[in-house]
Amino acid sequence: MTDPDSAPLSGLLVVDLSQFLAGPYAALRLMDLGARVIKIERPETGDLTRSLYLTDTEIGGDSTLFHAINRGKESLALDLKDPGDRAALTRLIARADVLIQNFRPGVIERLGFDWQTVRRINPRLVYGSISGYGEDGPWVDRPGQDLLAQARSGLMWLSGDASDAPVPMGLAVADMFAGATLVQGLLAALVRRGVTGRGGLVQTSLLEALVDLQFEVLTTHLNDGGRRPMRAARGSAHAYLSAPYGVYRAADGWLVIAMMPVPRLADLMGLPLEERWRDDPRTWFTDRDRIRSLIAAKIAQRPVADWLALFEPADIWSAPVMDWPDLLTHPGFTGLGLLQDLRGAARDVTTTAAPLRIDGVRPHCATPSPRIGQHSAAIRAEFGL
Repeated sequence: MTDPDSAPLSGLLVVDLSQFLAGPYAALRLMDLGARVIKIERPETGDLTRSLYLTDTEIGGDSTLFHAINRGKESLALDLKDPGDRAALTRLIARADVLIQNFRPGVIERLGFDWQTVRRINPRLVYGSISGYGEDGPWVDRPGQDLLAQARSGLMWLSGDASDAPVPMGLAVADMFAGATLVQGLLAALVRRGVTGRGGLVQTSLLEALVDLQFEVLTTHLNDGGRRPMRAARGSAHAYLSAPYGVYRAADGWLVIAMMPVPRLADLMGLPLEERWRDDPRTWFTDRDRIRSLIAAKIAQRPVADWLALFEPADIWSAPVMDWPDLLTHPGFTGLGLLQDLRGAARDVTTTAAPLRIDGVRPHCATPSPRIGQHSAAIRAEFGL
């Protein structure tokens, strides 16, 4: 268990006006690093993520998603259309170090808690804002939702096989990467504040985060005449990498092979190769589907364990494709201590812990996500709201 007083952000107060995923994810990471996070929620209904179910599973009346992303936070119920509650929030912001919001552009201005307004209340405040597509432009009023952002970003043409329709990532990658991007900016602004005493505004969007996520392949696209991504015919894992990179079906499961000289792999597997594949590495991409078909046909003949027993001693970069039960019981995972139990909810919650260590210790949080307004009375008393 991490000592709260030794955590890097211990003593910092974060006011979290955000909901759904991107903003709350940023606040979660700050909480894991020691910050105190006060989540502002609507009375009665709270954050809409409370009812955004990943499946039909709920914990204490709230979705598992809400519990996963709001652990360790305090809940203050405020109606931002009520003058008294708006005044209370103003006083809280005056004491805060960080504010996070992810309303659609224009909404926070109408509420009166935009950057230009609150910087006059608290010049030391570091203000974080996440939008869907930036603060202006033709998409500014479009819903900033993960799947919609993926669709606009080009990302959906990088996964799947050549014959597949556009394939979205099976995770809310726009939300998560936007939240992570915001945290980077917030921490940098906090460091600057420590030097200058001046707060600052940090802005990002789902689209910006997804474009940055694609920086490697976009740079290739921008400098090779605008050629579009070319997914492999089957088992594709990267639109721009040559054979043997990809996913292969073995006799009893699946495995992946990463970057590797084709002749070296072929000689180990006993595969026939055309001479030009030995002489010209560029053909590993131009003839990618033909080469991968040869590899796939061979791998299908034997089980995964046989291939790994051949590949790993020869330093062939390969791995089994594991599902969650495989992963969660494997010593390679269990030794990391990446799971934690939260006590005190309607029932105990098992979830992930922070994906980093500080001074050799992984931050852990034993406190579950809050009920709506659970801490309202205590916070009002503490801050004189």
